[in-house]
Amino acid sequence: MTAFGKLIRTTAFRLTLVYLFLFALFAASLLGYFAWNTRRLITEQITSTVNAETGEISDIFARRGLRGLVFTIENRALRPGANLYLVTTPSGQAVAGNVGSLAPGVMGTSGWSETAYRRLDEQDTADHRALVRVTELSSGFRLLIGSDLEERRRLFGIIAKAAQWSLLIVIVLGLGGGTFVARRVLRRIDAMTGTTQRIMAGDLSGRLPVGRSGDELDRLAENLNAMLERIEALMMGLKEVSDNIAHDLKTPLTRLRNRAEEALAKSGSEAEYRSALERTIEESDGLIRTFNALLMIARAESGQARGNMDDFDAADVANGIHELYEPLAEDDGMVLHVKTTPTPLHGNRELISQALANLVENAIKYGKPVPAPQPLGADAVASPASREILIEARRDGDQVLLSVTDHGPGIPEADRKHAVERFVRLEASRTQPGSGLGLSLASAVATLHGGDLRLADAHPGLSATLAIPARMGASDRLAAQMPNVPQKVA
Repeated sequence: MTAFGKLIRTTAFRLTLVYLFLFALFAASLLGYFAWNTRRLITEQITSTVNAETGEISDIFARRGLRGLVFTIENRALRPGANLYLVTTPSGQAVAGNVGSLAPGVMGTSGWSETAYRRLDEQDTADHRALVRVTELSSGFRLLIGSDLEERRRLFGIIAKAAQWSLLIVIVLGLGGGTFVARRVLRRIDAMTGTTQRIMAGDLSGRLPVGRSGDELDRLAENLNAMLERIEALMMGLKEVSDNIAHDLKTPLTRLRNRAEEALAKSGSEAEYRSALERTIEESDGLIRTFNALLMIARAESGQARGNMDDFDAADVANGIHELYEPLAEDDGMVLHVKTTPTPLHGNRELISQALANLVENAIKYGKPVPAPQPLGADAVASPASREILIEARRDGDQVLLSVTDHGPGIPEADRKHAVERFVRLEASRTQPGSGLGLSLASAVATLHGGDLRLADAHPGLSATLAIPARMGASDRLAAQMPNVPQKVA
C-alpha cells in the first residue's frame, strides 16, 4: 500500500473530511442566509420607497389631474439615478415616463412584478431587471413606478464570490490540516505497529513509545505497556516454571523409577514388594501435591477464582486453621496460638484458607528456634516461648491482615523477595521435605485479592502476613450480622 493510500485510510483523515464537510456546510448555510437576508432587506427597501411614491403621485393626480401627473413624472424622471416611471392611457399608449420598453403584459396587471426593461435614454440594447408596481388610476390611466435591481444583483454577486473563495479556503486549509494531523497520527501508529511486530517476533521486551502530550494515544500506549509488562512477567514465570519442573521434579521421578526398578530386581517376598509399593505411593502423593499446588497457583494468577468470591469472616478461617494444625504442631514440639477479632472479608475462602495453611505449615517446619549457646558441658535448650507460633486475623485500616509469626531462624531480608518464587528453597530448608511452592501460592492468592504477601523480621523469627484490601460493602454487611462477637485468643 502506498503512503498516500495509508494516509487517506486513517481514521484521523476521515474524521477531518467529515468535520470539513460539516464546517463547509455550516459556512455555506451562514453565507446563504446572509445573502438571502440582504436580498430581502433590499427588496423591502425598494417596495417601501415605491409604495410611498405611488401614494404621493396618486394624490397629485387626484388633485391636479393628468397635467399635474405628467409634469410631476417628467420632473422626477430627469433626476440622476431616478426610479422607473411610466403613465399610459386606457389604450396602453405611453403618456409620460422614462421607460422605453417592458416585458409584454406588465402594464395590463395591477400589483407587483419583476420584469425586464430598457430606459428611453439608454444606448445599450441589453435588458435590465426591475421590481415595479402597476397602479390603476381613475379614468383608466395606469401608473408604473419601479426600481432597478442592479444594486441587489451586484451585492448578491459579491456575496456569492466571497462565499466561493471562503469555501475554497476552508477546503484547502481543511485538507492541509487533515493531512498534517493524519500524517502525525500515522507516524505514531507506524511506530506502535513496528513495536508490536517486534513483540510478535519474540522480543517481549519491546514497549510502545509514549509521548509527552498525554493524549489518548499516550494513555493507550501506557496501558498497553503495562499489559506487555504483565505478559512478559507471566511468560518469564512460565519459562521459570518449566525449567523448575524439569529440574526439581526430575529427581523425585528418577527416584520413583529407581525404587520400582530396585523392587523388581531385588525384592523377593510379599513384604518387600508391599514396602516398595508403599514408598512408590508416598513418592507419587508428593508429586501429586506439587502439581496440585502448581495448578492452584496458576488458577490464582490467571484470575479464574474471582468468580467464587463471597463475604465471610477471616477470623473463622484463622480459627479453623488453628484447630486443624494444633495437633500437628504439638507432635512437632511447637505450640500453636490464635488471636482473632471479627474481621469481615470479601474473597475466595478456599484459596485464602489454603494460603494461610501454607504459612502455618512453613512455620511448623522451619520455625523451630535455634538454641542459644550454653556453657561448656551444658545442653542447648530453647525457651518454651520461642516454640510458639501465633496466628492472627485483624483489621488494620482498610486492610485485613492474616499473619503467622514464629520465632525460628527467619529469612534474611536479602532473600525475602526471592523466597516467594516457585520451587525456591533456601539453604536452611534443604533438609526438610517440601516443594518450595508454599510462599509462592500465598503470594499468588494475595495478588488475586488485590493485596500482597509481606515477610518481616519477628526478632527473632519470621512474620508472614497476607494483607488483603477489605471491601466496605462486605464489612458493613458482616459487621451487622455479628455485632457482639468477642475477640478470641487461644
